[in-house]
Amino acid sequence: MSLKFDLIEQSFEQVKPKADAFVHSFYDNLFTDYPAAQPLFEHTDMAKQEQMLLSNLVMAVENLRQPDVLSEILQGLGARHVKYGALPEHYPLVGNSLLKTFEQYLGIGWTDEVKQAWVEAYNAIATLMLEGAEYTPEEIALEKPAQDSGLAVALLEESFEQVKPQANAFVNSFYDNLFTDYPAAKPLFEHTNMAKQKQMLLGALVMVVENLRKPEVLSEALKGLGARHVKY
Repeated sequence: MSLKFDLIEQSFEQVKPKADAFVHSFYDNLFTDYPAAQPLFEHTDMAKQEQMLLSNLVMAVENLRQPDVLSEILQGLGARHVKYGALPEHYPLVGNSLLKTFEQYLGIGWTDEVKQAWVEAYNAIATLMLEGAEYTPEEIALEKPAQDSGLAVALLEESFEQVKPQANAFVNSFYDNLFTDYPAAKPLFEHTNMAKQKQMLLGALVMVVENLRKPEVLSEALKGLGARHVKY
């Protein structure tokens, strides 16, 4: 990818005199537009975090013309971000907030050409960081699949039958566990009727278990469920 170095460097120089305000505004934009991201920083010293972001931006811009150096630095940065809980889906949120902040601070200097230059630069940066993170389907799976890919249908049916008498308490506990262990998920349900949501979850679980022996029916139903979840 051929990045427009001059445009990136010149536009970054324009925001440098207001660098501290810039990174503060970035996090304001991130948390306003994507409130689900805020719990990820719940125990973070935000003053220190803002300075780290600024240092990383300076480092990236100053090394744009040294791709080998920049590549190694960004891959290392991506690897460290895994420890902070960063996932691939977080990168577009950060990118959108960064572009919005540049637009706010550059004003009329935020031309279509400058925007495109930063879009390409951020995509290149994110790609290198994700390479360093080395995400694979196996690493983000709950468990490694067993050698035998056949489902133990009888065990699934029998165990689900055992929780059925406490079904309502079960789905209540599920959301309690979800919000306790992953507080970043809670804002996603901020405007949700949780009583209805719990019954929908229970209905979906029943549908899955009842159709385990009908893979074609189950496959079609789950694809439809997945498509609807995109809207949520």
